Amino acid sequence: MLYRVIDASEIPLLVNAFMESYEVVAPVETDQGVNFEVIDSPDEMKLDYISTVVSPKKYFLPPKEELFRFDAQANEVLPTCVEFPKRVIFGMHSCDINAMNRLDLVFKDCERPDPYYVGRREATLIVGVSCMPGENCFCRLWGADEARYGYDLFLTDIGGKYLVSMSSVEAANILERSCNPRVATDEERQAFRNQTRRRQQSFNADIPEIQEVALLMDAFHKDPFWEELGSRCLGCTACSAVCPSCFCFDIVDEMDPDGRCGSRVRLQDSCCSPDFAVVAGGHNFRPDGRTRVRHRMYHKLNGFLMTHDRMLCVGCGRCVTACKADINPIRVLEFFERKGLDNDE
Repeated sequence: MLYRVIDASEIPLLVNAFMESYEVVAPVETDQGVNFEVIDSPDEMKLDYISTVVSPKKYFLPPKEELFRFDAQANEVLPTCVEFPKRVIFGMHSCDINAMNRLDLVFKDCERPDPYYVGRREATLIVGVSCMPGENCFCRLWGADEARYGYDLFLTDIGGKYLVSMSSVEAANILERSCNPRVATDEERQAFRNQTRRRQQSFNADIPEIQEVALLMDAFHKDPFWEELGSRCLGCTACSAVCPSCFCFDIVDEMDPDGRCGSRVRLQDSCCSPDFAVVAGGHNFRPDGRTRVRHRMYHKLNGFLMTHDRMLCVGCGRCVTACKADINPIRVLEFFERKGLDNDE
């Protein structure tokens, strides 16, 4: 992996160079907050943001996508052409890059890769950017505050300059062509270390640092805490809607008005939806908020870890903001902290 330094004034040159061959998506200030949107000019970007309302996951797993067309009367699958535009997502934070790496484990780096996800993933370049944490950020607890892979370029602000980590030839060539990258000096390397230290020291100290979270999820699986937490759930699924690593989906067939042909469609779903666990015969094996909330937290903090050796939650804090019932992993960490104090007493 190569490291170079560019001036902050060169960022628009880099973005314009990407625009020559790619659709560029970047964080943009909107009436609802900062969100990833397609941009036409580098001037639209806002790189010094804390968090976007939703993650850029939608560019890999759209909320709704047609998988293929079919002729119901002939019982045939119709030829379907799915296009994957060449795209650059510019300005992703480390937590979102790490979330994308987890999605890769489910949809790409697996026994049966999903061709729709893989097509979008391989057509997309990722340019990450460093950040400072907000009060709801806890990515450092899960080791998701640094992206060690999964990007093509990563920019760390070192005060009027960016230290650029390059991990793909394609992106590095565009950087070389559009900017004037140079080898970092000792002072610039020290500025990078200082910036990293400032970020680490800026996380909310009130969020408990709990060890062995997965083990505690098992130990307190039947605690009354889950009844209290789950009873507040509104079933609105806002937590899953904003989460960068949730990947539940449903498959439905939508018929055309003529009733002859239709589309098989994949829809974003949520395990916190009251109907998510309804099976044939009408039985719901997660009928209440307690079982649904506990399941979601267990999968995030234990189940995925057992299978893939990392938490599914990346600590981005979006669910903390989105949930109007104050249900989120931080409350689980606080519960474990209280149990530890109870045990000490």
